[in-house]
Amino acid sequence: MTKSLTRRQLELRSGLFFSIFCMSAAFITYCSMYAFRKPFSAGIFADLQLWGIDYKIILITTQVLGYMLSKFIGIRVVSEMTPGRRVVSILGLIGVAWIALLLLAITPYPYNFIWLFLNGLPLGMIWGIVFSFLEGRRNTELLGAGMSASFIVASGLVKAVGRAMVDNYGVSEFWMPFFVGLLFVPTLILGVWMLSKIPPPSLEDEEERTKRIPMNGAQRWAFFRSFAPGIVLMVLVYTALTIFRDLRDNFAVELWAGLGYADAPEVLLTAEIPIAICVFVIIAFMIVIKNNQLAFYANLGMILLGGLLLLATTYLFQQGHMHPAAWMILVGFGMYLSYVSYHTMLFERWIALFKYQSNIGFLMYVADAFGYLGSVGILFYKNFSSPDLNWLDFILKVSYVIGILIVVLSLLAFFYFKFRQKQVHPENLDRSEIMT
Repeated sequence: MTKSLTRRQLELRSGLFFSIFCMSAAFITYCSMYAFRKPFSAGIFADLQLWGIDYKIILITTQVLGYMLSKFIGIRVVSEMTPGRRVVSILGLIGVAWIALLLLAITPYPYNFIWLFLNGLPLGMIWGIVFSFLEGRRNTELLGAGMSASFIVASGLVKAVGRAMVDNYGVSEFWMPFFVGLLFVPTLILGVWMLSKIPPPSLEDEEERTKRIPMNGAQRWAFFRSFAPGIVLMVLVYTALTIFRDLRDNFAVELWAGLGYADAPEVLLTAEIPIAICVFVIIAFMIVIKNNQLAFYANLGMILLGGLLLLATTYLFQQGHMHPAAWMILVGFGMYLSYVSYHTMLFERWIALFKYQSNIGFLMYVADAFGYLGSVGILFYKNFSSPDLNWLDFILKVSYVIGILIVVLSLLAFFYFKFRQKQVHPENLDRSEIMT
């Protein structure tokens, strides 16, 4: 009775209250998830190796392999998931990840790294399940921007908490991830409870943004055939972004130390706050663009801008014209502006522009699967081709390659989608391509 009343109140009290409630629910839930995924990367694991590889790289790679596999599994699981299964799926998947952190703590080194594979395996599906509560609405950009701010702030937050546990309370680096997760259990429960109260999109939402439906295998394959070149191009751009984002995120402790901030762990959080605010404001502003075509190409423009910013700021920093902290913040802003654009706008407006009844989960998980595959590849490349190169110098080199790829591929994607629009106008799409 209480549940139905709360949902009815949310349906009636739309507008600002509804938006704040939805953003808060998604933000709290996804921020809490990060407490079960990222704390271990705040560890340094000094002088630990396995098979001649730095043990932190082993730990990160093992988790990313599980996370990557989760994305491939999510192409089917998330895109087919019905609304009634979302809440229990979120709690169950994060519960498995937390058990894996306990096993990481109690299993002796060097045999405990394998548990991070089990930790990453369920967590890769959380984003798609949470975002499914928000997609297909007239204000999805605003809601998605609020949710996306969580993974900008949360990563720094949980790493700062984890580092404080190690430095100030003597918690071992292997036990620290489990205890950080414990701290965030109450907020996780609160966030999931709030998500359960969100009503489905209204008829007005469906008219403006196209109805979102679960997709079976035949429907996913039909969608891919319809947009194959565009999907390939955008997946390549996303892979480049994921590589840079993961390098900057997983080795933030080492990067800030290389920039002269080794004794200021609070910078892990404080540096991310202005990035989150700026990205949130820019992405949320896109809600005022009602025209799906204009919004879609504006989104491509922001992704292109992110690549240009990455190139320009890295060059200025290396030439001594930019403060180290400013460089770290600005490359983070450029990368997250592009990265969050995918999560909140690109696929949302893509579906709406072409009037294709589907869901964001399919597109996002195809992109994520290959994005994390690239992230694993770059870790192995660094370890075996440049083992003596410090992380700061390595990321500076990678910045130029990633920036160029983003710019070139974004331009190619722009021309492809303009061609696709001329080839098949949304109002005249072949009815066999529209899933009803």
